[in-house]
Amino acid sequence: MPTKVEKDSITGQETTGHEWDGIKELNSPLPKWWLYVLYATIVFSVIYYVLYPSIPGITGYTKGLIGGSAREALVEKLAKAKERQSATLTQIAALEPAGIAESPELLNFSLAGGRSAFADNCAPCHGLGGAGRPGGFPSLADDAWIWGGTLEDIETSIRYGIRNDNDDSRISDMPAFGADELLEPAQIADLAEYLLAFTDRAEDQDAVARGEEPYLENCAACHGEQGEGLPELGAPRLNDQIWLYGGEREDIIAQIDKPKQGVMPGWEARLDETTIKMLTVYVHTLGGGQ
Repeated sequence: MPTKVEKDSITGQETTGHEWDGIKELNSPLPKWWLYVLYATIVFSVIYYVLYPSIPGITGYTKGLIGGSAREALVEKLAKAKERQSATLTQIAALEPAGIAESPELLNFSLAGGRSAFADNCAPCHGLGGAGRPGGFPSLADDAWIWGGTLEDIETSIRYGIRNDNDDSRISDMPAFGADELLEPAQIADLAEYLLAFTDRAEDQDAVARGEEPYLENCAACHGEQGEGLPELGAPRLNDQIWLYGGEREDIIAQIDKPKQGVMPGWEARLDETTIKMLTVYVHTLGGGQ
């Protein structure tokens, strides 16, 4: 027996005849345009399943009438891109970084490639844009270079790294003047005050006077008599306010007492020659290349 059609007394709209706890359900069908779109998507899906690889199985998947694969399309696209770049990459491989920097076309290409390589391999430690990170990861965007900031210097640092197992790694070891009892605690305190005087931050001039002798005897050979540093030995400048492990008095005392000495991997075995050269050029342009 057909359900009696009722109308809602407030809206005047027909109900479905269903009622729960005195609440009646209005008969509000979906708009026809919505239903047509739904039907169209169903038809499209069926056609897609027939034409393209789509339905998984136990040992494989349906190949579709016209085949096609997003993975294969990507591989083909990458192969074409590599082919287009091959001539430029060949030129970069044949030149030293200085030669690359002289060619606007090669320089722009290398900056793009170097930026990508830097983000993948260097940014976790040195930060995006080479801003550096606390805890011994130096900024590459200033003009303070521990091992020198020329293209050749930067390439050597990237290629062989710092204090690693590579036989060609850059090595510089600062003595632990306190832990190895080379200097007394009072001498270390005076020495720290002497270093602060390089940037006009010393508060005890008597300590500065006492710190001169231990500095000249123990530090000047590497860091220079005026704290200017010596990149050939990996000895940083001490007369600026760029401090890798902190530049406050307690930080300096701790570094003299038992120095922290960072390690950087050598990328020669991890990156190809072209990538190393592009990375060298990119790092050189971050803001402090010499």
